[in-house]
Amino acid sequence: MSALRSLENNLNELFVKQAPPLPSNAKKALAQYLPWISLILGLLTLYTVYTVWHWAHLANNLINYANSISATYGGPFIAPNRLTFGIWLGLAVLLVEALLYILAFNNLQARKKPGWDFLFYAMLINIVYGIVVLFTDYGSLGNLMWTVIGSGLGLYLLFQIRGNYKTAGGKAAKASKNTKKA
Repeated sequence: MSALRSLENNLNELFVKQAPPLPSNAKKALAQYLPWISLILGLLTLYTVYTVWHWAHLANNLINYANSISATYGGPFIAPNRLTFGIWLGLAVLLVEALLYILAFNNLQARKKPGWDFLFYAMLINIVYGIVVLFTDYGSLGNLMWTVIGSGLGLYLLFQIRGNYKTAGGKAAKASKNTKKA
């Protein structure tokens, strides 16, 4: 956990102290709606996991059917099984990300730091997902690049409102000295 805290502190330095700050009214609005955004993202990600799982099985069944027809008529093997380890790993990573988004909801509503932490971990898991997909037949360097850009934007917004969330002791998470509390 100390490595994650060190990463969090380094990213705080980058996204809060070195990046331009969001206006205070934008920070306030983002903190207000973030629980619902998190819940919606979690549910959409769960739906994505189900949809990808369903389509992978459907494609695999069609491939098996085509292979059996080809074998019946003496033709060549058409395609291998598409449910590879990379697909299963990608689905598992997406499922963890969805659960983190959903778990964050109650703590975000109460403005507690563990909710913020769950979203931070979800952003990191999203980058891991981009790396996992890179090594499948469906991924590319472009996919990874867009994942990193999206996660970077999400981390920027997340760190901009970090000071709005209270730790277990009731103190707000450390905000930078040169930004105003939203």
